[in-house]
Amino acid sequence: MGKEKKYTKAIINWPEDERPRERLLKFGAENLSNTELLAILLRVGSNGKSAIDMARELMNEYQTFRNIDSKSFAELKRKGLGIAKFAQIKAAIEIGKRFFNEKSLTKVKVISSKDIVDYFMPYLKDMKKEVFKAVLLDGKNKIIKDVTLSEGTLTKSIVLRERLQKEQL
Repeated sequence: MGKEKKYTKAIINWPEDERPRERLLKFGAENLSNTELLAILLRVGSNGKSAIDMARELMNEYQTFRNIDSKSFAELKRKGLGIAKFAQIKAAIEIGKRFFNEKSLTKVKVISSKDIVDYFMPYLKDMKKEVFKAVLLDGKNKIIKDVTLSEGTLTKSIVLRERLQKEQL
């Protein structure tokens, strides 16, 4: 979109060809800026700000969706997000992670450790604690299921034999 215009009025009063939802329908989601996509998720503004204003502030502050995803509710609440907006953002990011995984499951045969890294990277990259997972493969080395066996602290995760038996591994 280039240089983003700043309006002080509600998005509903903007010219139709500059509203994020209408732009998405006309040009496709891939042609919208991160700010516009985030504004669509936020739906409406609050505290005298439009959804675009709120999205712009979040993107200016955190730069990437990954950075936004790593923030807690308390941190984003200070930026003016309520529980509904926070939940919408978290849900959309999780859908993106699952979408990536669906693609991986149908196309990737596990041949090397890199395949496992690629599979788990969207989930584990920004975790703030250690997680121990097991990956179950079929006879053709395709992933059937992944199981979290333990969630630990920042630096360690302990796996108990009882947990392994419970999961029947």
